[in-house]
Amino acid sequence: MASTLLVSPKPRNFTHLIGKNYEIALNQSLQALLNSVGNPNFPYLISSFYDLLQSKTDPPLETIWVYSALSFRNANSAKNEPLDQLSSIKDLFQLIISCSASCNSIKCIALISPLIYPLHSFIVGLKGFELGSKKERKVNKEIKGLVDSILGYINVCCEGLDGSCDDLNGVIPLGNLVSVWIGHNIAENGNVLESLRMFFPLLSNEILEKVSIEGCETSELAGFVIAEAFLLKLCLKMRGEGIENELQNEIRTWVVGSITSFRSSYFYVTLVRMLLEPMLPVTSLMNSANEVLLRKILYDALILVEYSFLASVSLARLSAKHTKNIILGKLMVTHEAIEYFRECSDHNKATSYSNAFASSSLPSELLKWIKNETGSEVTNTGPNGSSPKAFLRWMLNIENRGIRIFDDDMSKSRAKLISDNLKEDLEKLANKGEGKTLDTDLFFIDNKGENNGNEEDDKTGESMSAAFMAAAHSMQSAEHGGTKRRAKKSEKRKRVKFLKYSLAENSESYTFPRKDRGNSGSDVENPSSDEELEVKEQ
Repeated sequence: MASTLLVSPKPRNFTHLIGKNYEIALNQSLQALLNSVGNPNFPYLISSFYDLLQSKTDPPLETIWVYSALSFRNANSAKNEPLDQLSSIKDLFQLIISCSASCNSIKCIALISPLIYPLHSFIVGLKGFELGSKKERKVNKEIKGLVDSILGYINVCCEGLDGSCDDLNGVIPLGNLVSVWIGHNIAENGNVLESLRMFFPLLSNEILEKVSIEGCETSELAGFVIAEAFLLKLCLKMRGEGIENELQNEIRTWVVGSITSFRSSYFYVTLVRMLLEPMLPVTSLMNSANEVLLRKILYDALILVEYSFLASVSLARLSAKHTKNIILGKLMVTHEAIEYFRECSDHNKATSYSNAFASSSLPSELLKWIKNETGSEVTNTGPNGSSPKAFLRWMLNIENRGIRIFDDDMSKSRAKLISDNLKEDLEKLANKGEGKTLDTDLFFIDNKGENNGNEEDDKTGESMSAAFMAAAHSMQSAEHGGTKRRAKKSEKRKRVKFLKYSLAENSESYTFPRKDRGNSGSDVENPSSDEELEVKEQ
């Protein structure tokens, strides 16, 4: 089937494509395609890129990407039947595999990125076909089989990875490559982000915003591909209503096993960054209730399990920037998860995450990393506590002394941390200062002390300051109007202690296989098990 996409011209001499001539010919062919991307001359361009493909043992990613795109678009243009369209997507998969047979594992994974785009579009558009129940079952079975084949191929490619994934190809020109699939020149239209959203339907907006500005390397792209295929599989498993506990446990086990098998730190970071967004990018394929359930499953898999490919020895082989993204990303997502379950009144789950954080290697990795970044004279005090929130407050205090910790791409998370901290401080003042008036002018964000500020940061600071002042005003009015009610309720308040949470004793906890659990080497003690919280009687 895949052979229908391949072009097999007569043997040709490729001596004119040696050395720098190859790069010149590739750029010229790519530009010719971009100039006519909406209505390309398929026979001519396919022949040109076929020559480029055959003249190198290990062709550049761009060559394979464009050749497979042209072949697929040419073969699929007249197909309307669902099974025919799905057959073309399968042919595309086989074509990419055959063209990348001599490439390294990371490039092989990155090259199947174009496969998710038509497959997702096909699944979403399937509702528009009037299929009988028998044919619908057959199509759905074919879809699940293809997704399983994609994940199986990724798993085979990942078997030889040592976790280092150093990039030798530099930044990929994704804008031009996406244009080949979208069908219009996004460089001319200027709407790069919107085109990326179309091409990467299962990536979060924050990730795509970063890619639209900075581009990405091959290892990052491979991580995106694994994440999209991974989420696509989960969406197909969780499309129904009312997922039973048995299926939830099965999904948890599969998620942990997949993360362990793929051994990709870039895939791991991609999932972490998605969880820092308000909603996972899966709403096109599942309802909101299942999105919430999937979020909880991913929290468990990323926080409660320690993976050997993220151990200290493995992190030492990664770039400093990527290591930072892993460490800070897991810290922030653990904090977010704890706060999420506290808001849901699931204190057992929140405590389990706190205990998992304190007993993991992450606190010691954070202490070591921050000490290396800032110097021992800055970090000799350490965080005031062992929770993720204590670490984040400590890091924000270090930043307030003029030492940069959070990068620009973490600005949203940093702003949210500042907002949450000040909101908590305001609430404490409101609870402790009954009968006292708050000075709302005390609450503002001082951005003037930062020498390298920009206009966007100024706007963020202004909006946050306004929000804090509004919150203070609202607490004032609530205080003046609700003193009597608080006086009555305060008589009913009592203090309770939450006992230390045991994963083994919790009926909702799950045991995951861990290869290299051992001693985490954490220098931070377990969080206090008798943290006192005020709870109002019903």
